[in-house]
Amino acid sequence: MNPEPFLQLDRVIHEKGRMAIMSMLAASPEMSFTDIRNTLNMTDGNLSMHLRTLQEAGYVGVTKSFQERRPLTTCSLTVQGQAAFSNYINLLEQIVKQTKLT
Repeated sequence: MNPEPFLQLDRVIHEKGRMAIMSMLAASPEMSFTDIRNTLNMTDGNLSMHLRTLQEAGYVGVTKSFQERRPLTTCSLTVQGQAAFSNYINLLEQIVKQTKLT
């Protein structure tokens, strides 16, 4: 077994909460903080910390606006985030392929 793909996995994405966030954002051009929180059953604080980590890595863009006088926070993958997530998925596929029993 080649350990190289394991060593290349992006630690920022690999944490299960952040991987779930990245997966959701990869499937949608933009999602509200509330929708992500409710879908993943996270607390506000937990989601905020994960988003901050992803944002600091340059993977997620966060936009704050107002909708009907209420604050609205939306999130989306950046170009860098799309590339990083694609690379992450490709590495996972390599790991799965090399560990499948033939």
